[in-house]
Amino acid sequence: MPSRAFFSILLCTLSLVITGCETASLSPQQAAAMEARRRQIAMEPRGDYYIGRRFYINHTHFWGYLRSPGQSWESSKLVIMNERYQKIPYRLPESPTDGGYAYGDDHNTEYTIWGRYTGRRVFDPNSNLVLPEFELRRWEVRNESPGWLFKPNEKFNGSQLFRAEPGTTP
Repeated sequence: MPSRAFFSILLCTLSLVITGCETASLSPQQAAAMEARRRQIAMEPRGDYYIGRRFYINHTHFWGYLRSPGQSWESSKLVIMNERYQKIPYRLPESPTDGGYAYGDDHNTEYTIWGRYTGRRVFDPNSNLVLPEFELRRWEVRNESPGWLFKPNEKFNGSQLFRAEPGTTP
């Protein structure tokens, strides 16, 4: 029977192959941008807060992605915000009557977020996803135009997520 060390080496090799395949479709500039972002994220001060990226798709109830400081966006979680203590950033009407800004106009804005995961999972019927609930306590705008979320070559079409959310279907 193969040893535990063999499986560890095999797992490490597979992860390198998968990572290599993932970046193979990127240009050298895009790969460099990903590495620069990885370094920038690694230098973030640790603390009791999250980094949030608003991700808005019309008629859905999820808010966007949250990650811990120092963790990659690949490790982030798509969440539904609980507004019991604090309204989400820029809580606006879904369809403004005055022609002004609408709910979701802050798509792709990056925030510093304080709060906690409640441990509950909430069903969003419009996206057919069951997502973690995050109880929002405070927020601050971090960057209004942070660029790409997961990869530099992604293109937002307004109706799809960039990745499949693991374990989120009902």
